[in-house]
Amino acid sequence: MSTQPIPSHADIPARYTWNAPSVFQTAEAWEIEQKSITADLPQLKRFAGHLADGPVILADALDAIETLLRRVGKVLVYASMAQAVDTTDQPAARMNGQAWALFAQVQAAMAFLDPELIALGEPAVRQWIAAEPRLAHLTHYADNLFRKQAHVRSAEVEELLGMLADPFSNAGATMSMLTDADFKFRPAVGSDGQPQEMTQGTLMGLLASPDREVRRTAWETYHDLYVAHKNALASNLATSIKQNVFQMRARRHNSTLEASLFEQNVPTEVFHNLLAAFRANLPTWQRYFAVRRKALGVATLQPYDMWAPLNTNAPPIPYEQAVEMICAGLAPMGEEYVATVRRGCLEDRWVDVYPCKGKAAGAFSSGWPGTHPFIMMSYNDNAFSLSTLAHELGHSMHSLLSWQNQPIIYSNYSLFVAEVASNFHQALVRAYLLEHNDDPAFQISLIEEAMANFYRYFFIMPTLARFELAIHEREERGEGLTADDMMRLMADLFSEGFGEGVQVDRERVGIIWATFGHLFQDYYVYQYATGISGAHALARRILDGAPGAVDAYLGFLKAGNSVYPLAALRRAGVDLTTPAPVEAAFAVLAGLVERLEGLVG
Repeated sequence: MSTQPIPSHADIPARYTWNAPSVFQTAEAWEIEQKSITADLPQLKRFAGHLADGPVILADALDAIETLLRRVGKVLVYASMAQAVDTTDQPAARMNGQAWALFAQVQAAMAFLDPELIALGEPAVRQWIAAEPRLAHLTHYADNLFRKQAHVRSAEVEELLGMLADPFSNAGATMSMLTDADFKFRPAVGSDGQPQEMTQGTLMGLLASPDREVRRTAWETYHDLYVAHKNALASNLATSIKQNVFQMRARRHNSTLEASLFEQNVPTEVFHNLLAAFRANLPTWQRYFAVRRKALGVATLQPYDMWAPLNTNAPPIPYEQAVEMICAGLAPMGEEYVATVRRGCLEDRWVDVYPCKGKAAGAFSSGWPGTHPFIMMSYNDNAFSLSTLAHELGHSMHSLLSWQNQPIIYSNYSLFVAEVASNFHQALVRAYLLEHNDDPAFQISLIEEAMANFYRYFFIMPTLARFELAIHEREERGEGLTADDMMRLMADLFSEGFGEGVQVDRERVGIIWATFGHLFQDYYVYQYATGISGAHALARRILDGAPGAVDAYLGFLKAGNSVYPLAALRRAGVDLTTPAPVEAAFAVLAGLVERLEGLVG
């Protein structure tokens, strides 16, 4: 593990940073556009109260809304990416706050749309869609609107709820600023006594160190800082949950779970089926923990051993090599698809590649119609980073194809399907690499990466989903939440999942919820597990050469939000209303455990 100082973002070569000038040439140009949008907002408000004047007026209003959304989206992407790659950049933080405030103003300004369409009535809206060519694409929008009619409030209430988007976004932003910008971690220390600098961007590299002392000190130092701020972090998350409960009641739903899943027309049984399958398959995980403990030769497996390398001879994988490996794995998707991925990574600078001071934790894909589908990550020259890059490229290709094939009202696909495309990439690339390199050391490295991915999405995320459901239900009952309540629940859930094979440090394991900003997106985490299930099912169809499988999958990517997520997945070839794909994904997991068991003895 390198002990070189972590560079600042400005010190990283431009070819490894996101292509900010492709969005706005300068911060000054961004400022001009931000002010221009603010000045143009009244032009949108002139349509309020007039949609009933006829289908031409409605079409004009939708054109104006789409134009404004395209503009404000670019403003938001530029500011949010600038802050994410360097959370200590105060001008970027100011811009991000301004961008979110402007986005909320736009949402409030367009809040008249749905209430006026509902007041117009479904028969009239259907008639106008048939009569006016510029409204022809609204059929699904109308289906969804009138499905949700009982939960849409008056224009005045909808405007108020739209205005809440900005202040209600602050809980997640506060968590990010505290943990990404303000937290200063003590160095990890190796068995040789040498300190190793630790940031949010380097944590996973330290936890993958072959030196157990590096792993232990990194894990403990990292979580100890969160524990030291447990009350502030718990209060902040509780505020977000209270906001969710408020929104649920304002929209007249029976629970926050129902409210969240209703938006995507997903029955709550999908959520509960996943958690039931997860608990039923915990013995598979506990078998893996036993294999890992024996392979590492430790008396007791600790949580910080989950990313420890079982093979210390794995060669480094530089970024450019990772791109070519990913492209080789994606070859079944066709030349055009692969060329787009390669160009995005190596020429168009979609990716902000390397760790740097102040960089936000984790990785994500972000963009808007009219921008590149940018990726923020911290690449560390190993199989884990290769897999993360493949994952985020799945999101980016999903976004790009949605933007290219859908109007803006359908271009932002739902969270339920988001993790399908990302895990699909990983499944294809992993299958290719396992088949084309039979070196046992390389195979072990790849299976380790696969297990790490499953561990995050098929163990940690369902555990967090159980936690999330419990704390929301507690708040819905008016029982209140404290840091100790949250830590006790989290420790209990992980203890059940780990079984007897993993030692649980209840305080440090109990604070894990605070390390996941995902919890500020209501009922997001369970979708990682449904996503990985759908992804493996669809990848299997393509790897098996099922007739039409590639075109069906591309159709799914291009669909965006133009159909309901479960319907889009059924068209592609998988039905997530049943537990079968989840059980099949657990079968894949069990096969990997068995294969690893054979390789490591």
